[in-house]
Amino acid sequence: MTSAQDDDRVVDARASVDDADVEGALRPTSLTEFIGQERVRAQLGLVLAAARQRGAAADHVLLSGPPGLGKTTLAMIIAGELAVPLRITSGPAIQHAGDLAAVLTSLEPGEVLFLDEIHRMARPAEEMLYMAMEDFRVDVVVGKGPGATAIPLDLAPFTLVGATTRAGLLPGPLRDRFGFTGHMDFYEPADLERIIIRSAGLLGVPIDQPAAAEVAGRSRGTPRIANRLLRRMRDYAEVHGDGRVDLTVTRAALELYDVDELGLDRLDKAVMKALLTRFGGGPVGLTTLAVAVAEEPETVETVSEPFLVRQGLLARTPRGRVATGAAWAHFGVEPPAGAQPPIFG
Repeated sequence: MTSAQDDDRVVDARASVDDADVEGALRPTSLTEFIGQERVRAQLGLVLAAARQRGAAADHVLLSGPPGLGKTTLAMIIAGELAVPLRITSGPAIQHAGDLAAVLTSLEPGEVLFLDEIHRMARPAEEMLYMAMEDFRVDVVVGKGPGATAIPLDLAPFTLVGATTRAGLLPGPLRDRFGFTGHMDFYEPADLERIIIRSAGLLGVPIDQPAAAEVAGRSRGTPRIANRLLRRMRDYAEVHGDGRVDLTVTRAALELYDVDELGLDRLDKAVMKALLTRFGGGPVGLTTLAVAVAEEPETVETVSEPFLVRQGLLARTPRGRVATGAAWAHFGVEPPAGAQPPIFG
């Protein structure tokens, strides 16, 4: 085989691996490999170790927190640590009690059922889940009207791992049936730096420590974003450099992809610039602000606003959204004359 053919094969192999495959390859497979979330990791490790010693299914686990922090990864780790199969589904996919019954009755003893976005499950299925979690039993109704009959079905003991980005939407009776509840917090830059260096090693990307620290500082405290930015740094280094990700390459690539020093992306900057320049810093309603940046209000509220509030650039008030003093300073815009001091405090 010629060298050119070898090169073509390498290119084809790289092209066949999409971002989803890469993301899966970067996931840690055990609690010891999982970086960050030390308290959740320690508590969950105790739950799993006790279940292994008893030789029984582990208590049901509820994981809450913003997207991209590792809830799905932890569900996979739970199944791996218990050496049992993993079944994955989501709340929006379960719209009827029958959908849930079909999943539950097909579970093997000890199997882990991962239910993502559990707060979006239909109410009839949610009520069926109460009995399934507590008694490992479901009642399937056959027929309609006066002739309807409830047939009890026993279930194999299983472990439910529920994940939610909005724990407040879960009803109390459902929350109470979880034996362990872990809240995932945003990551510190130091932990993200370790994640980036680990991921770079798995991808075969040479990266300098200052470059890893720069990416970590702009990743919004989220490993998913850190890994995504790392892949874009790799692309830039391969096309415009020698393949090594150093600080110069990192800053040039982040500027190309519109990620600033605080980690603000295109939508964040559009929201803040509209608030500052078109509406004088606010207050302005969410719908009006969303129309100004040509986005849906829900997108602005759930994707952009939490990070802007956490960075101290935007505040939610009863009258609407307002810019803070840090926002005016960050974007280098002079606040309008006569603006109220609390807005800039």
